[in-house]
This record gives sequence, structure tokens and C-alpha cells, in this order.
Amino acid sequence: MIQDIVKQLEPLPSKSKLIIFGGGYSGQRIASVGRYLGTNVVCSRRQEDSKGADFIFNADNEISKEIFDGATHVLSCIPPLLSGEDLVLKKLKTQLLNLKNLKWVGYLSTTGVYGDKKGEWVNEKMSPNPQQERSIRRLACEKEWLETKLPVQILRLPGIYGPGRSAFESLSKGTVKMVDKPGQVFSRVHVDDIAGAAFFLINLYSEGKNPSVVNIADNLPSNNLEVIAFAAKIAQKSLPSTIPFEIAKKTMSPMALSFWQENRKVDNKLLCKTLGYSLIYPDFKSGLKNCFSKLKMNQ
Repeated sequence: MIQDIVKQLEPLPSKSKLIIFGGGYSGQRIASVGRYLGTNVVCSRRQEDSKGADFIFNADNEISKEIFDGATHVLSCIPPLLSGEDLVLKKLKTQLLNLKNLKWVGYLSTTGVYGDKKGEWVNEKMSPNPQQERSIRRLACEKEWLETKLPVQILRLPGIYGPGRSAFESLSKGTVKMVDKPGQVFSRVHVDDIAGAAFFLINLYSEGKNPSVVNIADNLPSNNLEVIAFAAKIAQKSLPSTIPFEIAKKTMSPMALSFWQENRKVDNKLLCKTLGYSLIYPDFKSGLKNCFSKLKMNQ
């Protein structure tokens, strides 16, 4: 519930206005939390008929200057263009630089920028070494944002899950695959902790606690088989046989295969130990229980 997120958060200062570019899965949740906290939030989508479209922003349109009136905080959730450019900066950099009361700018990036670490831990002190094209583009956008000298904070995210986007959906559709790759782990974060951490970091930023890059991940990197098996147990679903990775990869899409080609565990000590954020869902078990409760409510 949204109350579980906001109970540990301080509201933003009165008259704050947050502009979110990219109102997808994470952007919409962040917008909902901001509004619950009493903040004026406006959120973009690419098309007018998209849910939560307060205004339209895409590569082809121009947005009204009124969108920026009173803006104090900006968050970009928009992925890089295929050229590697950042769409928000490409079209709106001048407007952003001219905002007089801008207190914080967030950019949702990916822990994919660390590259493959053979299952070892990664933290914010490590130099990025992306191997996938999409992660190379992300790192280019991170640098582009930081070079603006705006009050920028990069939020690096691992695999995102939450209600409507978890193992339960593939279980119910019968599309789940039990791929076995010994030693392979993935880090994850529940969408509620993305929203909670974002507002937690915004308030800390105003106090001068402002690291330029922060990983947002839960405490328990784990292999996919553990996650699927736990979800199946809760949902009382049977599981198919496991498939060795060397066989499964032959039918994987290039995108799916790229995820399995990298192996790392994401360290969250900066966020949770140094800065003091308390995760709502510290591991996949607590997070999946939340997802299942929402699934049952909607049935």
C-alpha cells in the first residue's frame, strides 16, 4: 500500500513541483507517491491516450513552457535514444538550465553500466564498464546529465519488479522457464522502493547529503530459480522441469540472452547504511508476498 511507502518519508517543502519525464511503470509509482505526500507532480507520456499523461513529451512534439512554471524537482525515466543521446537534454536542456528554483534532478539509470563481474559485488566507487549496447548508451546519458552542472543525482537500478510485473504473471500464463545456470545471480528492486528511495534522496539532497550516484537495490541478490520457486509455492502452482542454460539460450531473444550474459550482485550499502534508507521490501520474498496480495485483491 502507498501508506507503507510514505510513512517513512518527509514531505517535500511546500510549493514544490516535480516534473517526471517518462511515466512508465516506475514513473507512475513515483508520481503517485509524490501526490500522496502533497507534492504537485506532472508526468509525461509519449501518447495522449496513455494512463497518467499530464502532458505529452516525445521526439516529435514541443511542450508548453508552462510545464516548467514553478518547477523545483525533475526526474527523467526516459531511456536513451539509439544514437546514445538523452531525449530530455536534447530537447529541453536550455529550459532546465534556466530554471531558477531547481533543487534536484534525478536520472533513472541501470546497474548494467557496471558490466559483467562474474557474480562479484558492485558499488558506486567502481568504474563502470558496460558491455551491452543499451548500457553503453545509458552511461553516455549519465555523463551528459552530470556534465550539465545541474543538481543531478543518478539512480542506478537493477531488475525492477512489483504488482503486475513479477513471476506470478508468467506462472499464470504458463510461460515461465526454469533456466538453470549455476552461479548466476540477479539483483532486484521492488518498484515501491524505487519511489521511496527517490523521495528519501530528494530530501537528503537538500541537506547537503548528495552523492552523485546511488544504487537502489534490495539486500538479497539471488538466482532466478529461487524466485520462481518461491512464487510458485505462494500461488500453489506447479513448475516445469529445469532447462540447462546452454540449451535454453538457443531459443532466447537477443534481449533475454544479454541479461544472462552478465552476472553481478549490486551493493546497496551507500543507500541503506550510509544514507539510512530503510527498504520496504528488503528481499524478493517480502516483495513477492506484496505482489501476490495485490494479485488476490484484483481477482
